[in-house]
Amino acid sequence: MSSGSGLNLQSIEQRLSLAALLAVAAIAWAFLIASEAAMDTMRGDGIVMEMMWAMMSPSATGPYLASAAAMWVVMMIAMMVPAVLPMTSVYRGIYRGTSAQLDTLLFASGYFLGWSAFSLLAAALQWWLHLSGILHGHRLDTGAHVAAGLLVVAGIYQLTPFKEACLARCRSPLGYFLAHWREGHAGAIKMGLRHGLFCIGCCWMLMLLMFAGGAMSVATMAALSVFILLERVVPNGPWASRLPGVAMIVAGAVLTIRA
Repeated sequence: MSSGSGLNLQSIEQRLSLAALLAVAAIAWAFLIASEAAMDTMRGDGIVMEMMWAMMSPSATGPYLASAAAMWVVMMIAMMVPAVLPMTSVYRGIYRGTSAQLDTLLFASGYFLGWSAFSLLAAALQWWLHLSGILHGHRLDTGAHVAAGLLVVAGIYQLTPFKEACLARCRSPLGYFLAHWREGHAGAIKMGLRHGLFCIGCCWMLMLLMFAGGAMSVATMAALSVFILLERVVPNGPWASRLPGVAMIVAGAVLTIRA
């Protein structure tokens, strides 16, 4: 096979890997849209409706936690696929192993393994907030005062060195792989998991804003997904995280005054 044919095959395989991730994200978004509609009407049947009913009864701890955890996992897949696409694209572009296609998907699996662990904690927090009466309504959102507090805390976190350090690792795919490269299937999963942990360090407080906008609000999910992606692709500079941080603090203060 000529080198040109090899490059074309690699390009096709790279696109297939990215297309597979986008397809998974599309399915996740479709599920979330259906879930929001089911939560709004509380009508219908099937697994989605069963999950929504379970998430209306925090006193039934087991079913609630199982449904909330599944929902958060789907949310993280839908919201974070756009953010991880640049990383997987670079990985597939530089990897020359015979199992590059599989290892690219294993890298993404390791990444979402980290976010799945975060989802379990977020589901437990959601259950506690709901049981305590802090979350309410079909969208499972907080009152204005709690939402304002979340915005202020999220804004302050945007200004911290830890946020900057994690974001720097998320913004430089090539630099990440040069520093953390591992060979083989296990290496792909480990690199994906490590990157996922950096990404969680960067975004965990942003994810808690879901409770301000509504844990079942697709609009809030979409807004956060776009914001997280923009953080990674806009030109580098401290303003990339600090300016939004200041805006969040101001928004929280304004919301507090209005409340």
